[in-house]
Amino acid sequence: MADDERWRRDSEGGDEEEEEVVDETAYKTAKDAVLFVIEVSRSMLTPPPISDSKKNDNDTPTSAAVKCAYALMQQRIISNPNDMMGVLLYGTEESKFQGDERGSISYPHCYLLTDLQIPDAKDVKALKTLVEDEEESKQLLIPTSISVPMSDLLFCANQIFTTKAPNFSSRRLFIVTDNDNPHASNSKLKSSAAVRAKDLYDLGVVIELFPISKPDQNFDRAKFFDDIIYNAAPLDPSAPAPLATVSTPSAAKDGVSILSSLLSSINSRAVARRALFSNLPLEIGPGFKISVKGYILLKRQEPKRSCYVYLKGSKPEIAAGLTTQMADDTAREVEKVEVKKAYKFGGEQIAFTKEEIAALRNFGDPGIRIIGFKPISMLPVWANLKPATFIYPSEDDYVGSTRVFSALQQKLLKDQKMGLAWFVARKNAAPQIAAILPGAEKIDDKDMQAMPPGMWVAPLPFADDVRHNPETPLIRAPEQLIDLMREVVQQLQLPKAEYDPSKYPNPGM
Repeated sequence: MADDERWRRDSEGGDEEEEEVVDETAYKTAKDAVLFVIEVSRSMLTPPPISDSKKNDNDTPTSAAVKCAYALMQQRIISNPNDMMGVLLYGTEESKFQGDERGSISYPHCYLLTDLQIPDAKDVKALKTLVEDEEESKQLLIPTSISVPMSDLLFCANQIFTTKAPNFSSRRLFIVTDNDNPHASNSKLKSSAAVRAKDLYDLGVVIELFPISKPDQNFDRAKFFDDIIYNAAPLDPSAPAPLATVSTPSAAKDGVSILSSLLSSINSRAVARRALFSNLPLEIGPGFKISVKGYILLKRQEPKRSCYVYLKGSKPEIAAGLTTQMADDTAREVEKVEVKKAYKFGGEQIAFTKEEIAALRNFGDPGIRIIGFKPISMLPVWANLKPATFIYPSEDDYVGSTRVFSALQQKLLKDQKMGLAWFVARKNAAPQIAAILPGAEKIDDKDMQAMPPGMWVAPLPFADDVRHNPETPLIRAPEQLIDLMREVVQQLQLPKAEYDPSKYPNPGM
């Protein structure tokens, strides 16, 4: 998150001059734990049909899934170094579980390739070897002739999450398979799997399916997986909200299409959906409130440095940071209780207590209070101070919030109006004047929801935030150069005149 460094400084007693003081008692570290579960079966190890495509590849569905896991692990090491990830193969002839050697009988025909933990060099090497070494792949990826009960697999995942990530607010189980009905002839095993899935749901684990259709058969979720995958939110309010849409089955046309389809589907869900704020009151009129949740749907992903490494010793070691405040005159270490806040007025330092500082910064309880409505045409394009927050109704505090929210959103869309609101995102945060803009639902070419309907809270600038443009002399290019550049610009048109970020990976990651 963008504010990780500020929260860390606040907890360590660092820079206390921030405009916003986060209530650390209500803050919960939002770490993500993903367990990749890949089926190993004869159909998953069958190469795709030969294609006339120049990019044709012989990747089997299992190999494509392992490559996806390898790519995701590399990406998360750079962008989310504190998140956990593990890879579990099921349906293999060999078995291996936590702390056991090959041949373990804890969970037969389940092979824990990399345990659920923060990825290290050993985990990356294990996946890389399986991806690049055909001999190692052939030795390990041998399907068993015995069917693996889904209840055993889900119970295995339950134990992994319970032992390795017990306090994580976001825990997700990615299942990659082409078998849409693993227990077609055994209703008892099917019922047992549903019970194990409910246990995972009660634990706060979100199960996400990445199906692969066979060449002669489409994947039908209704046969089995609709009974074990819940679309409702987990019991933990800080856990990510599940996506409303489902993954489109990847067709086994050729290796490249399987790999690209899986990569696209998994990348879209690689980052957990976390609420920026939960159950915030939205006051439409005096005494008329509903509750909403806020999400950051678009956020710049940046590489994160997880630690410092000391290289001048006999071997590289992780350096632990320590911050100490020293007195200028005596170089004595200053304790926290000795530090006071002061502001300069009239040439003198006026000291304030913590209670007085908190009272000065308190502008009321968090919430969104609508103070009026204006046409959207009155909002200038330059009034873009910070990224907008997407808000969606919540029924937790006020029953009926969804109906009222929907009526307001549809009315604003119909009349092309926007709301002006007093916005305090969290306790002790600086207040903002914000525009509440209605957002319509967007559907892509595949009839899938690209953007849900809702509203956006866009902070507006104050008078002090507006800067005048610098005075620059107008330099006009010659007409001949303009004509030449017109041809260049015409060749830079995007497909369908739209920018699709999913097609442009960040080279810095």
